[in-house]
Amino acid sequence: MRILIDLGHPKHFHVFRNAALQLEKRGHQIFWAARDKDVVVELLEIHKLRYAILSTASTGLLKFTGELVKHDYELYRMSKQLDLDLMIGTSIFAAHVSKITRAKSIIFNDDDAAAWKILAPLTYPFADTIVTPDCLRKDNFGKRHVKHNSYHELAYLHPNHFSPDPEALAEVGVEEGERYFIMRLVSLQAIHDVGEAGLSVPMRRKLVDRLAQLGKVFISAEEVLPPEFREYKIAASPDKIHHLLYYATMFIGDSQTMTAEAAVLGTPAIRCNTFVGRISYLEELEHKYGLTYGFLPSDEERMFDKVMELLNSRDLKKTWQEKRNRMLQDKIDLTQWMVDFIDNYPESLYDYQRGMNK
Repeated sequence: MRILIDLGHPKHFHVFRNAALQLEKRGHQIFWAARDKDVVVELLEIHKLRYAILSTASTGLLKFTGELVKHDYELYRMSKQLDLDLMIGTSIFAAHVSKITRAKSIIFNDDDAAAWKILAPLTYPFADTIVTPDCLRKDNFGKRHVKHNSYHELAYLHPNHFSPDPEALAEVGVEEGERYFIMRLVSLQAIHDVGEAGLSVPMRRKLVDRLAQLGKVFISAEEVLPPEFREYKIAASPDKIHHLLYYATMFIGDSQTMTAEAAVLGTPAIRCNTFVGRISYLEELEHKYGLTYGFLPSDEERMFDKVMELLNSRDLKKTWQEKRNRMLQDKIDLTQWMVDFIDNYPESLYDYQRGMNK
């Protein structure tokens, strides 16, 4: 098949990269398209992939509407030129274009529809197949809906695909076993983040001041950091961030993605934003496996107390690695599941509907 992967966020590159390599080995042709957001272009360049940038990530409803029209049109042209059979991704655009071309769409998502409040109604009615983790609590999209027992992060951070490399530590000037912290600050300006909030500036300041007394602090941010935080900006290349997360003493931020990445790597993860309590896979990672803690912005002081409590506990990393191992025993390698599902599509969908491919 001729398959296009449409990327809307750097995480999506990681989610599909290993599957793309295996699908190519099975004889499929893979094409890449993306919206220019954060470090997605840099990741595509690092891996020397041929790709097309179809739009630039926008903020605000009006600008996003313009981007939606542009990306849909450019993806339509690309689909026709390449004579695509299949479009995959977390892409609202692929869902739209699949309705006016012969290509089918498989939309992968891990956010609850209620939390994806603007984009879900723009995506799911048009998708040929919807794929989500089975821990999503209320979502049910009928016969088009396929569920797997995994997390998106386990497509690239499962031990079958990821081995931590201590040499990555040299990029930030730390040694294995040295105490350091990674913070991720997101802008919350995306269309699905309208009305949401994360770590306040005073709390960011308080965390940095206290953590810097205990170890090195590295900040990853979507926007330009204010002068008071610039000395903490992480200097590592994007393809090293997961190795740095693995060895970190703790992760703290208002990002869903990096919280989950740290958690599945066995690094204590603390998240503060208004999505807390509304994202099923993070709720499962917290309440079933104890790998992360989520706090609303109104609970910032309680969050700070939890950070200090954990840092004062014994064998913190060892305890979290044990929790991680329990989680891995329950979950599947998502890459292998995706490869088998896509390679045999649409028969794999029919098998799932008949209860033969759960």
